[in-house]
Amino acid sequence: MKQYLIGLGLCFLYAGPTLAQSDVYLCVDANGKKEYKNTGITKGCKLVDLPHVNTVPAPAKKATTTSTAKPVATPGNFPKVDDSTQKARDSDRKQILMDELKVEEQKLAAIKKEYNGGEVERRADERQPSKYVERVNNLKNDLARTEKNIEALKREISNLK
Repeated sequence: MKQYLIGLGLCFLYAGPTLAQSDVYLCVDANGKKEYKNTGITKGCKLVDLPHVNTVPAPAKKATTTSTAKPVATPGNFPKVDDSTQKARDSDRKQILMDELKVEEQKLAAIKKEYNGGEVERRADERQPSKYVERVNNLKNDLARTEKNIEALKREISNLK
């Protein structure tokens, strides 16, 4: 019994990965409808001659861990910036972000003033309620977008060195 199990195990070991492949039949019913099946037991079915499919297993991937991963080295001819130039660029970037933040905060103040906590004043050209509702919704969307822009700018400024 033991030898039988060992022999059976070796049989599976040497069989390796196999592709499950079966015959394919093209079946046509009385109405002319075509259908592909894996059995040809119904009337009007013909075996389809398919070429043999060759498969190659994917190469096994090596297990890598983040602690052993080496950082990618930059090429020797990669342009480098000296520290003073980089500090000047960072300073310029910070100033640009601060200017953008100031503009967005002014825009937010103007939108809040016009929005008036949801009590938007009706204009003379807004006789139709739909125009008024559309303007109120646009103000609400502008308010939310401007607040998100301010948050993003503050986050970007805080990430600077």
